[in-house]
Formats: sequence, structure tokens, C-alpha cells
Amino acid sequence: MADKCDLCLLGLIILSSLLTGISGVIENVFISSGENVRLPCNNALSDCKSTTWIHKRFSQSEYVGVIVGGIKNKHTERHERLSLGSDCSLNRKNVTEEDSGLYTCRQYVNGEKQGTDVGVYLHVLHVSVSPSSSSSSSSSQSEISPGRSVTLSCQLYSFAGLSCDRWVRYEGLQLLWVNQAGVNLTTDSRYQISSDHCIITLTTTLLNEDDNREWRCQLTLRNQLKTSVRYTVKYSASETEVSVTAGSLFRVIVIIVEMAVFAAPTVILLQIICARRAGRKDSQHPEEIEMPTILQ
Repeated sequence: MADKCDLCLLGLIILSSLLTGISGVIENVFISSGENVRLPCNNALSDCKSTTWIHKRFSQSEYVGVIVGGIKNKHTERHERLSLGSDCSLNRKNVTEEDSGLYTCRQYVNGEKQGTDVGVYLHVLHVSVSPSSSSSSSSSQSEISPGRSVTLSCQLYSFAGLSCDRWVRYEGLQLLWVNQAGVNLTTDSRYQISSDHCIITLTTTLLNEDDNREWRCQLTLRNQLKTSVRYTVKYSASETEVSVTAGSLFRVIVIIVEMAVFAAPTVILLQIICARRAGRKDSQHPEEIEMPTILQ
């Protein structure tokens, strides 16, 4: 049964290659969003002027020439993050999930296709965050604060022609949430973790001490780490300022109360002493008291 499944997967890859015109080497590159990537072109001729790179997104059907005749196509989206290496490799900066898909390196000389194509599948691992207790659909960091429930979704974006589910079933692909020490978070009851094909989610209620805490989503293939994407909890400055202000005000109130408690006996004692001194002065100079009567 396993052999038949392997043959099915191989058949899909061959079929995908035929449909896209790829008859040469096919490579898989795994990377996390936000990083830079280099896609090799192993069929390049001596001059990159013959090199054309074609991209097909995982979510779209059309093919787009991002490099044509060794020159960057400036009419394509996010072309400013593209460059051609000296070895005709394709370089992308600050990769996003939209950059995933099939890349084909093809050679043309005098308008005629030369040799076989090289196909590179770019798989991008990306994490999105959604505070479930927020009424807003935005997932900006400003909504992250202690006491809120937060859900992190880690997804592998791949080429549509190759089902991610097949990678999980037959190629041993696995997604995992770990902490900074690399410990699997499924062992901690504080976290609720669920997975579905190439998406794994982590849900937890944030604590005060979670500020600057890091969680990692790891991708392994046949028990080998291919890439990982990190998410660091960042509380907003306003939340921090409110916390500090409230704490400072509480300390000031405590100090005032303590001063009042310790100062009260001292004030009473001073009043008693002053009253006694005034009484002694009155007894030593009685004439001063009777003088108004004599003057009358």
C-alpha cells in the first residue's frame, strides 16, 4: 500500500512537471517569512542574458516572468525585492507567503529554448496572530496585552499542484510549536495546540511575565529541521506605562499611610508637651491673668 502511495506522489510530481514544461531537476526550498532566499539555476549558460525566471504562485494559475533575458521585470509585484545572482540564481529579500510557489529557470538563445528547465518549489513558513478576545479583526501587536487569549497560526504555503497533506503523509513533514529552549509545548497544559495538514495553531492566555517571551514554529522533514519561524510577545508601551503608573501610585499611597500611622503618636505627644508647658507658664505668672481685672 505504501509503495502505491509513493507511486501516486511521484506521478503527481511528473504530471506537474509536464504541465509546466519542466523536464529537468526539481528542488524544494523551505524558508520562513521575513528571511532572504536564493533559488539556484543549475542549467544556466555562460551568460545570464539567456536566463529567464518564471513564477507561478500557489494561489494563482498564471505564470509570470520575473526575470526575462537576465533583466528584472519591473512590471511585476514586489520586483524591488528581486535580484539576479552572478551565477544566474534568483534572490528574494524579505520573503512573504505570497512569494511561495513554483519557480522555473529557463534558457533562451536567439528566442529559442535551450536545454531542460530547472524547477524550484519555494515553501514559505509563516505565523499570523489573532487575539481572540479582541473585538477588532486586526492582529497588530498593540492588541497584545496580559490577560488576553491569543492564537498563533503557523502555516506552510506551498505550490497548489502538490498537496501539503501528501508531504505530511508520505514525506514525513511535521510542524511543531516549541519554546525558547526547544521543548515541545504540547507537554504543557497551559497551551492548546491543534494541527490540520500544514497548519498548526497555538492558543494560550497571556501572563504578565510573557512580555518578550519567544515561541517557535519548527518544520521538520524526515526528522531533519528545515526551517523555523519565531514569534516574540511584545506588549504595547501604553500597557507597560499603565502598569508602571498604577504600581507607582500604589506605592505612594502605602508610604503616605505608613507615615500617617507612625507620625500620629508623635503629633499627639507634641500636643501634650505643649499643653503642659503652657500650663506651667500660667501657674508661674498668675498676675498676668488677673491684670485685666485690676486695670478695670
